[in-house]
Amino acid sequence: MTNILVHGLGQTEQSWDKVIEELNKSNIEVSNPNLFNLAKNYQINYENIYRTFADYCDSNSFKEKLNIVGLSLGGILAIDYANEYPEKVNSIILSGTPYEIPKKMLKLQNFIFKFIPKKTFDSMGISKNNFINLTNSMYNLDIKSKVSYIKCSTLVLCGEKDNVNIKSAHYLSENIRNATMKIIENSAHIVNEENPNELSKLLIEFWRN
Repeated sequence: MTNILVHGLGQTEQSWDKVIEELNKSNIEVSNPNLFNLAKNYQINYENIYRTFADYCDSNSFKEKLNIVGLSLGGILAIDYANEYPEKVNSIILSGTPYEIPKKMLKLQNFIFKFIPKKTFDSMGISKNNFINLTNSMYNLDIKSKVSYIKCSTLVLCGEKDNVNIKSAHYLSENIRNATMKIIENSAHIVNEENPNELSKLLIEFWRN
């Protein structure tokens, strides 16, 4: 199988570095694209992020079915891809993934972002304006209606301190037919950076089983 790690909003592919180190110890190879680099030739919005991600997954270099691990935004992309191309997906792992877009929180974030220096966004490989455009394009995403159609094996993860997404984790695990759920201790939302060792163990266990 081909294993793909998909970062969240506000992250880059390097956010998976410590997880990859642990997976490599078990001889597990992964791919971890930078979503913003994939879409760099297009207007940055959710639709273009998804389409370029789907093109990446459809790459001829991936001959086997996919195991997709997505954190937050990455989890939403995994849900969309598993719905559109179920025959290409072996499993998905959703971490800190919302089942509906928290519009009030996004609007508040975008208001705050307007006062944050542009250089703060440089480390993410996305401009301040593109970052705001992307979050604006996600307001009307319909995630909830898609989860019941997912057929592949699914693992739902949530950091024990991720109070924003714990309700969503329960919803996803209860409404995806082949889903199980695990709570990651000593972690909030960005589990790939906050507790990469435990996350890696859960990935390995799920893939091997």
